[in-house]
Amino acid sequence: MAWTTTHDLDEFLSVAGGFLRTRPVQHTVLLSVAAALQAGTVSYGDDPPEYGWWRAPDGSTAGAFLRTPPHPVLLSCMSGAAADDLAGVALTADRPTPGVGGGRAAALAFAAGWERRTGATNRCHASNRLYRLGALTPPEPAPLGAARLARRTDRDLLIDWYEAFGRDTQAAMGHHASAVDDRLSYGGLTLWEADGAPVSFAGVTRTVAGMVRVGPVYTPPGQRGSGYAGAVTAAVSRAARDAGAAEVLLFADLGNPTTNALYQRIGYRPVEDHVQLVFDHGRPV
Repeated sequence: MAWTTTHDLDEFLSVAGGFLRTRPVQHTVLLSVAAALQAGTVSYGDDPPEYGWWRAPDGSTAGAFLRTPPHPVLLSCMSGAAADDLAGVALTADRPTPGVGGGRAAALAFAAGWERRTGATNRCHASNRLYRLGALTPPEPAPLGAARLARRTDRDLLIDWYEAFGRDTQAAMGHHASAVDDRLSYGGLTLWEADGAPVSFAGVTRTVAGMVRVGPVYTPPGQRGSGYAGAVTAAVSRAARDAGAAEVLLFADLGNPTTNALYQRIGYRPVEDHVQLVFDHGRPV
């Protein structure tokens, strides 16, 4: 039982891709980030990404991670022993590990292993609930306006809104311009327009293993309270279903009861909780 690491995305997907696809809902983040990296149209950081997989005693793949420095390690479903062992692997890497993200149990096991080895403490940077779409129920009454796919002419506005979303949520979204260009390349951004002007937007990931994830969803402060976020989320959710996605997912900040209630009203149901933990600068003990 051991971790194998690589900087080769194709090697990672050839070994761990099947494992990730067996549980596309729980592995939504790793699958969608890997798909974006494979497309070569988005940058999450200046250094090359790192990947790895864990072999069970029978030789099967039973865990995986992905990291796009300087962002935290992203974990798949895995045993506590695998997560603890990965903390030791990360400690000997040639680049610092600022934190870890994933399902709560795996992330906490990694953090415990990191703390035992380094004396570091951790704090929760984000706590999110993963939802999957059941029966879609668009908001009633529908707000003024309609949805449309974003175009290249919307690029500057979308970059501004990505930056605003990042400030509001403190989310690690990589290079905003790169992220917008990537989404525009495959029709992954939708605007809600009212009176001819954009008032909200929602993004979707590429379809991977029959799974699509909605996000980010953003409405400027001056336009909030009119139902635009719910309407544009429902619009992209319906479009994903109509395009054949078997699973439509999204994350909601557990500290924001308004968005959690909104997503449940339009048909999303809880799956599991994820956390992102940030480490201080401990030293090996």
